[in-house]
Amino acid sequence: MDIDFKTIYNQMPDFTNHQEASDWFIGQFGNRFVLKNSDVIDDEKVYYYHVVKNPEVYQAYMESLSNEEGSHITSMEPFESYSTIEISEDGGISFSI
Repeated sequence: MDIDFKTIYNQMPDFTNHQEASDWFIGQFGNRFVLKNSDVIDDEKVYYYHVVKNPEVYQAYMESLSNEEGSHITSMEPFESYSTIEISEDGGISFSI
């Protein structure tokens, strides 16, 4: 799945909070928009989502991370199977592609 994040960024409305932003991204990507973690940075909660571009590779990569034997990465393909979107409580967005 090729994703043009520049176009997505230009089409994005201004969000006022995390829920509004995550709902919009769910509308864009459906079940390929996956909450992975959250953290508090400078007293503000930040949510980390993955936009899955290659579900088969992504799933294998995620399973290998939870495997007791660890992951054996031999190419960049697992890292290219998703992009990260950070959403802050106030609706601020950051892309890591």
